[in-house]
Amino acid sequence: MSNNSKPSKASFLLPSVIGIILFMIPVQKAFFGGKGEDAHDWTIIVKILADFISGIIGDFLPMLCVIIVTISAFMSVLALVKPKFITESKLLKEIFETTPVWAAVRVVGCVFIWLIYLQVQAGEEQTGFIHMITEADGGGFILSDLLTVLVIIFAIAGLLLPLLLDFGLLEFVGALLTKLMRPLFKIPGRAAVDCFTSWIGDGTLGVMLTCNQYEGGYYSAREASVIATTFSAVSITFSIVVLAQVGLMEYFGVYYLLICSIGVVCAIICPRIPPLSMKKDTYLVEGRAIPEDIPSEFNSSFEYGMHLALKRVAEHKGVGEFLRNGIKNAAGMWFGVLPVVIAIGPVALLLANHTEVFSILGKPFLPLLNMLQVPEAAEASKTMIVGFTDMFTPSVIAAANITSPMTKFIIAVISVTQLIYLSEVGGLILGSKLPVNFLDLFVIFLERTIISLLIVCPVAHLIF
Repeated sequence: MSNNSKPSKASFLLPSVIGIILFMIPVQKAFFGGKGEDAHDWTIIVKILADFISGIIGDFLPMLCVIIVTISAFMSVLALVKPKFITESKLLKEIFETTPVWAAVRVVGCVFIWLIYLQVQAGEEQTGFIHMITEADGGGFILSDLLTVLVIIFAIAGLLLPLLLDFGLLEFVGALLTKLMRPLFKIPGRAAVDCFTSWIGDGTLGVMLTCNQYEGGYYSAREASVIATTFSAVSITFSIVVLAQVGLMEYFGVYYLLICSIGVVCAIICPRIPPLSMKKDTYLVEGRAIPEDIPSEFNSSFEYGMHLALKRVAEHKGVGEFLRNGIKNAAGMWFGVLPVVIAIGPVALLLANHTEVFSILGKPFLPLLNMLQVPEAAEASKTMIVGFTDMFTPSVIAAANITSPMTKFIIAVISVTQLIYLSEVGGLILGSKLPVNFLDLFVIFLERTIISLLIVCPVAHLIF
């Protein structure tokens, strides 16, 4: 759209409403031809589109993931020597130019994904490292159940995210909600869109949106760190799966109310304590941040929000820019994040499945669990840290080794409110340009775990 033309409200409303419908409005799968036990599950249209495409090309998806991760490793190593065709291409430079450490991580991801894809075994030894990396509940799970889902989600969401990002919706919502979000959570009002996208849809979509806004200069380093680690909420659908795993679906109402309440409390506390409080309010791109004070010429936050939205639409350059931004989003997640997930995920699950590392790390929680009078505290302590690797693992352990319904309920809540797990959201954050390192993630994970325990345990005593 030309900068000289005055955009209409329809040019803001139409793409924004389509984006909201695709990413934020929950629908039942049955309305879109869903059948079987999950026909009445709630999800979002983007996820339905992803499932539909997966159903058509599902057999090819593992190979597609292998190709993507291989290209990422090769190009990232090549980019270290700065060949002209990469340095002179803005897109290739953004995607493949990285530090030697992250290039090495992408190479490790490439090695792992080929081992997993080919199901290489270490001779006849069934306990060797290669076998543990490639086994069905380790690397096999990461490739077959996670990457094959993420690769389609990244493609569709990446291409369609500009509907939420490029036509003024964030500016409009930001102006309306800044007076709530800034004092409570110390972040811009526009972050409410990230949170809602995660909550209704999927945490990975929230991280994608946050990365895009940070790289565009709309969030500072501190704001982006807070939003990605605090507002990339676990979807309603997956929360149901976790509670069903421990056999306590009759408590779903109070369970999900607790998850939301703990999420709000964590979002208030965590930005005010290290490491998040120590992040700087610096920007990757200066001059893009939206002023939050309402200028005197506007009568209300609604009027100011509409002004900002139409200004954003006026700056948009049409279909070409829409497609470029969508392809950039999708390619960035494909080549930047998938290799990190496949490099970190199998190792994390290997440690969880074959070592006592997480049992040992969980022992410091034993005094706290005993103080909070949690039944089977010793067994429960083993699940406290294992959630850092994968959110579903604690509920699996609880279902197999714990008999107390109260303890199972507590673990089901904690595993969702911990939020930072390496097999997905944590891996995505580490693979992005967000200024959050491994130690930051682990400390935030511990903080969320302790806050969650202090809230859920007293409530669980009232319920059971």
